[in-house]
Amino acid sequence: MFKNFTIVVRGGGDIATGIIHRLYRAGFKVIVLEVEKPSLIRRRVSFGQSIYDKEIEIEGIKSKHVETFSEAIECLEQGIIPVIIDEQGEIIKNNKIDVVVDAILAKKNLGTTMEMASVIIGVGPGFTVGKDVHAIIESNRGHNLGKVILEKNKSAESNTGIPGNIMGFTEERVVRAVGEGNIKIVKDIGALVKKRDVLATIEGKKVEAKIDGVVRGMINEGFYVFDGMKIGDIDPRGNKENCFEISDKARSVGGGVLEAVCYLLNK
Repeated sequence: MFKNFTIVVRGGGDIATGIIHRLYRAGFKVIVLEVEKPSLIRRRVSFGQSIYDKEIEIEGIKSKHVETFSEAIECLEQGIIPVIIDEQGEIIKNNKIDVVVDAILAKKNLGTTMEMASVIIGVGPGFTVGKDVHAIIESNRGHNLGKVILEKNKSAESNTGIPGNIMGFTEERVVRAVGEGNIKIVKDIGALVKKRDVLATIEGKKVEAKIDGVVRGMINEGFYVFDGMKIGDIDPRGNKENCFEISDKARSVGGGVLEAVCYLLNK
């Protein structure tokens, strides 16, 4: 039903991947646009990781880094998600795209406009319905997570700055850089750790775990980081499978995007 529609998703992080996965499973052709060096944390469930690994498979769906639109079309014909480095969205400007989903989650609009395609959808704060996009998907955890916002001049909830609560832990779950420089990973994704275990080093400075759990996210080896930057996260539930599966939040937001796309295309 939807195989003749092409959707471009700006961003290939873990939330964007939940969106891409649902759209693909629903039958849409999906192309992913990323920056040259994405700062992916949950990289094992991020199609954007294809930029580094060339190819990645997430829950049965493969993605591949390509350089041109014609290569992207070849991937789509093979049932593979193409990932292209295109920060400014040049592919959108130069080709017929039916739907654009801005899933960069920058908490501000980095250049998405309603002129880009017939249907424009923004995820999270930074967009206004009728001004930047045709619909917004709520990304804030809580009662409205995944809600489709269609009313003109409406926006998503503001960013709280507080990580999601898991077993009573919020900010403690987040792993942050303790200096500036290239990171060397000691405990990678899937590793079980104890409080004060060394997770990584940055120019010789140790980054330690604040809680017990499993390393659910860790930025790519060698990535240049700055002091206080989020570089990883720990799941206190300690379930390794969670590290390699799309999260409940990403699936919820993905469901909201799928609903909005179907509603607006049918309309």
